[in-house]
Amino acid sequence: MDIPDISRTVYHLVANAGSEPADRTAGAREVVQAVKAVNQAEMFGPENELLFQRDARTQKMVIRVVNRKTQEVANQIPAEYVLRLAEEHRSR
Repeated sequence: MDIPDISRTVYHLVANAGSEPADRTAGAREVVQAVKAVNQAEMFGPENELLFQRDARTQKMVIRVVNRKTQEVANQIPAEYVLRLAEEHRSR
């Protein structure tokens, strides 16, 4: 099963592999494989998928459970307000 958002994450992680230590790159690949396994097993139900993405504004990793059809975010860690607080703190 190919999940487009995860594929972008994989590309980002692999594209930066040359500048990262080998153990960190291997760890990133393990995370991607684990996320794919969780989604294939439909652990969040058949209508949802787990996504790991980097927040564009803070560059922090975000974990989301998203509805496959509507793309509505059912749950997110860290919460959006926490990301915005981090963004404000970073801009000071």
